[in-house]
Amino acid sequence: MSVLKDFQGFVMRGNVVDMAVGIIIGAAFGAIVKSLVDDVIMPPIGLALGNVDFSNLFVVLKDGVKLPPPYATIAQAHAAGAVTLNYGLFINTVISFIIIAIAVFILIRFMARLQNAMHKSETVAPTTKECPQCCSAINIHAKRCPNCTSNI
Repeated sequence: MSVLKDFQGFVMRGNVVDMAVGIIIGAAFGAIVKSLVDDVIMPPIGLALGNVDFSNLFVVLKDGVKLPPPYATIAQAHAAGAVTLNYGLFINTVISFIIIAIAVFILIRFMARLQNAMHKSETVAPTTKECPQCCSAINIHAKRCPNCTSNI
């Protein structure tokens, strides 16, 4: 029973819940970026390169037993039992990773700037000043130094 209570205490700590929320949002963000790469970025690039569909670029390493080559798609090759090297899907994944890395970098940079701005606004105003005559620390509102009694 103690292990269950320890686990419940661990799970209910704020940083664990924050981490879980971050993972869920990260997975959703990854799906959005994958769609951006597959559906928005790669089609124009493929069109510019002569109607190339990057998600369908592959090399047959071993012919299929059920159906002889050539194979028009990766799905056809897999259905035939062929072994393929899917370098087009790898290119899409690398581009997705680069976009996610840039987005995370921009987000972290924005958060750091926001945090620095908050720390600058939280700086505490000085409460003491230095007496020009005796160089002792005195209250900032003092009109006369309590140590040397000079007017300030």
